[in-house]
Amino acid sequence: MTVRTRALAWSGGLSVLLVAVVLASAGVGPVAIPPVTVTKAVLGDLLPSTGFAVPKTHRVIVVSVRLPRILLAALVGFALATAGVVMQGFFRNPMADPSIIGVSSGAAVGAVATIVLPFALPFGLELQGAAFASALVTAFAVYLLATRDGQTPTATLLLAGVAVQTFLGAVISFMLLHSGQSLRRVVYWLMGHLSGATWHEVAVAASLLPPLFVVLLVYTDDMNVLLLGESDAHSLGIEVERTKRILLAVSSVVTAAAVAVSGVIGFVGLVVPHAMRLVVGPDHRVLLPTSALAGASFLVATDTLARSGATEIPVGIVTAAIGAPFFLYLLRTREVHGL
Repeated sequence: MTVRTRALAWSGGLSVLLVAVVLASAGVGPVAIPPVTVTKAVLGDLLPSTGFAVPKTHRVIVVSVRLPRILLAALVGFALATAGVVMQGFFRNPMADPSIIGVSSGAAVGAVATIVLPFALPFGLELQGAAFASALVTAFAVYLLATRDGQTPTATLLLAGVAVQTFLGAVISFMLLHSGQSLRRVVYWLMGHLSGATWHEVAVAASLLPPLFVVLLVYTDDMNVLLLGESDAHSLGIEVERTKRILLAVSSVVTAAAVAVSGVIGFVGLVVPHAMRLVVGPDHRVLLPTSALAGASFLVATDTLARSGATEIPVGIVTAAIGAPFFLYLLRTREVHGL
């Protein structure tokens, strides 16, 4: 079986799984709705000519209340898993995740600032815009700090990311001390959540992520070669520094977009790519699309759990509660090597 065939087969199967998870999730809630009714409500909204008879209440619940949140969860999971694959390949380390160069911490600073500060931020930035802008500024700053004479060693980039994350963590802690009545809102955002999702957020994410994902797909061959090491990649004709800049920039934007709309959701970008690598292998031509689709399904499923209890909890708690034990299981049952 060729690589292209494997990629299409796995992606097709995971796409079917994602559709099934989305339909099942849309039926879960205080008002239980069968998957058949959910399907009719969605198709009736997309194609009014089908004439599917669905109670108006069910249609409103599915299309206006649940579906925006579910699709946003799918897009965020897609983005985090995609960025996780890139970072793990970039650093040749299965322990890397999308926040390794400080993008999530940068987004958190921007978001917390909009909540805590008693004055409006410049340029009319609100929470999501501030989080996105702050995340990109952080990624750019880390890159500049790690670059010297046109070269950006991965070890230096990693250390710069750790240092910047630590500093931004101190900034966030300082703002938390002075958050007053806003403390609960700040903590809830930092835990990661998808409540209050809107169709506007879905549209923005859906317009931004696919083009960036296509760019990364174009570079999957280069990502495979980079696994051999930078010197070997250069000898094989890869423009190493240019490729690294593109991968860093695109993965940073993808991560920033996800964190801006959902807060800090951990373990998706760490566990999903690592698990899929054990299943489909390290070839990025297969690993990237399959991890993205698996990440989408994983976050939809975990967010469904987060909102299914008597009291809704942030989805970041659920992903950590599931992801950490699963990752420890992988560490105990399989020998983990660098990529």
